Amino acid sequence: MRLRPMLLSDSILFIDAEALVLDKPAGLPVDAPRRGGDSIAARIDELKCGFKRPPVAMHRLDTDTSGCLLFARTAKARSTFQKAFETRAVEKYYIAVVAAEIAEEQGAIDVPLGKRSTAEAGWRMVPDEHGLAATTRWRRLAVRDGRTLVEFRPLTGRTHQIRAHAREAFGSEIVGDRVYGVPGGPMLLHASRLVVPRERKDSIDVAAPLPDYFGEWRAA
Repeated sequence: MRLRPMLLSDSILFIDAEALVLDKPAGLPVDAPRRGGDSIAARIDELKCGFKRPPVAMHRLDTDTSGCLLFARTAKARSTFQKAFETRAVEKYYIAVVAAEIAEEQGAIDVPLGKRSTAEAGWRMVPDEHGLAATTRWRRLAVRDGRTLVEFRPLTGRTHQIRAHAREAFGSEIVGDRVYGVPGGPMLLHASRLVVPRERKDSIDVAAPLPDYFGEWRAA
């Protein structure tokens, strides 16, 4: 017997008349892949939750990244949230396991990024002095067995920003990252918290628990 996949509506962390925050599962892309297959876009009707029109995703998470993903439920909310992202008023926090021991307690990574593509490795984001400005703040949470649990807060929203910055700053990849490191197991990168200011309502402040595959790191 084939099991029915869990409804996306079962993973909603926050919902009101103008916004919805989903705990996106790892492995599910936000947009429909060119090669076909499952996606949030293909299942967006599961997030209507009584509205006639489906909600609109206000930002993106990489396919292998889990966690907080914001949707606007109305056109007015979409415009408001878009301005909040453009002015960098939205606070995004990620938790990841880096495959190295980090001695420092905290810091900031300010390295412009550009897209590079090769026939052998495909495309990735690399340090590029002529690229787009990219800044990420980070703090160490725990160290264990040659690896470090790190909280990242990107101040800009570049593609693969945290993954590329982790590699550049620490000389090692996020565990499980197939593009910037050595593949093997799930990628341990999770959008853990999202804070979105609103004009006439309380800010949205939502946290998503670490997935089970983070193992013992969940207790840290």
